[in-house]
This record gives sequence, C-alpha cells and structure tokens, in this order.
Amino acid sequence: MNFLRFVLPGIAMIASTYGLARFSFGLLLPDIQKSLQLSDLMSGTISSLFYLAYCFTITLSTIITIRQGPRKMIFAAGLAALIGLLCMGLAHNIYILGLGVLLAGASTGLVSPPYGAAISLWIEEKKQGIANTWINSGTSIGIILSGLGAILLTPHWRITYFIYAVLTLITLLWNIQIIPKKSMYSTRMVLKKGDYSIKGVEGSIRLSIASVVLGICSAAFWTFSRSFFENAGNYEDWQLSIFWVVIGVLGILGGFSGSLIEKKGLPFSYKFATILLSIASIILALSPDKWFIAYSAAGIFGGSYIFLTGVLLVWGIRVFIHNASLGIGVPFLLLAVGQVIGSLSAGLFIGLWGYASTFILFGCAGLLASFITPKKKQTYESI
Repeated sequence: MNFLRFVLPGIAMIASTYGLARFSFGLLLPDIQKSLQLSDLMSGTISSLFYLAYCFTITLSTIITIRQGPRKMIFAAGLAALIGLLCMGLAHNIYILGLGVLLAGASTGLVSPPYGAAISLWIEEKKQGIANTWINSGTSIGIILSGLGAILLTPHWRITYFIYAVLTLITLLWNIQIIPKKSMYSTRMVLKKGDYSIKGVEGSIRLSIASVVLGICSAAFWTFSRSFFENAGNYEDWQLSIFWVVIGVLGILGGFSGSLIEKKGLPFSYKFATILLSIASIILALSPDKWFIAYSAAGIFGGSYIFLTGVLLVWGIRVFIHNASLGIGVPFLLLAVGQVIGSLSAGLFIGLWGYASTFILFGCAGLLASFITPKKKQTYESI
C-alpha cells in the first residue's frame, strides 16, 4: 500500500482518539466543573476512568487484532471516540459524563495495537519503523487542536466537543475507506494465537521495566504541569492553553524518531529521549514563573515524550517480531500502568513537598531510567 495513503488517515485517527477524545478533557475540565458543579474528588474520579478503560481495552484489542486482524479494532476505536465525545458534549450529569470519558479512554486502548499490525501487513519492511512513529505522532496534532479549541471556544465546552465529534466522524469514514478488508490480508505477518505471555521472550523483561518506569516519570508532567504553571505566576487562560499547544507542536518532532533509530540505533535514541524527558521536569521546577522557561520545558517534554513512545513502539515490535500488535500492546499498557502509579505518587508528594521538589524528584528518576536501554545487538525471538 502507498505509504502516505495509509499513514495520513492513521495520524488523523490517533489525533482524534488521543488528542481530541482523551487529552482535551483536562483543558475543558474547569468549565465542565462549573457547569456540572463537580467537586475536585469527583473530577479526579471521573478522570481516572480514562486510565481504567485504556488498560482494559488495549489488552482486549491486542487479543482481537491477533485473532481477527486490525480492521475491526480500528473501526471500534473510531466509533468509541465518536460516541464518547457526543456523550461528553451532551452530559448534564456525572453519569453521562463518566460514560463519555470511559468510551473516550477506551478508544485510545483500542486504536494502538491494530495500527502496528496493519503496518506489518501493508507497509514494506524498511519503512515500517517510520510509519509507526509518524502515526504515533498524531497525538501531538490532536493536542494542538485541543489547545486551540480551548483558546477559541472557552467556555463553550459542549460546542467544542461537538466539533471534535464531527472531525472524528470524518476520520472514521476516511479510515474505513482506506483499511483493506480481511480478504486482502498479506501472508507476510503471522498472527499468533493462544499465547499472550511475555515469559521467555528475549528482551521483554527489560522492555516491560522501562515502560513502567517511564510511565511513572512522565506522569507528574502530564498530570500536574499545567497546575504548576498556573500557580507559579499570574497567567491568563490563553497563556495556560498555549502551554498545552507548545507540548503538541514540539511533539510533532517525535515523528522523526523512526529516522533517528535507523541512523543512530535504538539504544542511543532511547537514552537521548529519556534524558530530554527528565530535563523538561527539572527545567520547569527551576523557573515556572518565567513563561519562556515554562514554554521551553513544555516543548522539550512534548517532543521527547512523543519521540520516546515512538521508540518504545519500535522496541516492542522488535522484541515481539512476529506479533506487532502484542509489541505495541505490552509497552503501551505498562506505560499506562506506570502513569497511574506516577500520578498517585506525584499527587502525594506535591501535598508533602510542593510542586518544585516533586518535579525535580521525577526528573531525576527519569535520568535513572535512561540506563534501562535496549541491547545493541540482540536476536529477538517470537512469542
């Protein structure tokens, strides 16, 4: 299949599920809280549904993709995002809002494994790493759109969600048209059945540990950086939204991780991105009251995080070389598990020590994670 013909709708789907359906919630939450009179505890509980749904559906999607191929799961992801956005836009109570959040979170778990499998099926081998990392960078485009939506449409969060739903519907129809039906599958990829264990797979333990640790290290920035930035200075709402947009704009550079992996290798790319991710938290901790420093930290974090998820994606596929959906499912699931642990820990530490000390702690932990690198030379085994 033509590279751009496949990759462009893939980028749009990742942008819709991760950017519009999932990450936009944090930006719109202050207005949602006012409209629905939500307490901080209730808002936090509803937000946790994103992670809960993600962890369940990425496991389900991995299994179904292995058994039936990627098309059904890509369609299911787009449909879940569409219905989730509509539910959130129509929500007049916590139950409909919670359902929308659950479906939006589910869409992100459903969408990642099938794209890894689809790339293995329909993109020539030498371009697969680049295709994976560019599709993964769609998250950044979605973050940019959600940031712009927050700037232009605040406080009209219902209209914002309806606009996002229309964009998601267009993306879903585009993907349905592009993704081949089952009868067109290539025999190049072996869809293994019956064994979903990482036990005995060379390189899987190191990959798993790195994914969890990186999830923990990145959680403080994802969850609390905007609050840290807001509390540190007298910033307007549009300046807070620009902080989010900067994360997305620089995150697009993460699409180049596939090219760097090809030129410098997986270990170098992993270490490079992990160190940058750690530096971002430390920089923000040093001068959050200076907008240029804070925006620089946001840009470094956005670029390094998307870059790093691209590295984990390629690393996972190389470990589970005959099962691309499992290669994406394992590191992304464990990344989310780490983020749950990291978010809870960061919230506790911020209450005890404050924002700055917590961000420095998580930044230093990220520097330690840079030593959990992929092996330079390894013959990866299939499951």
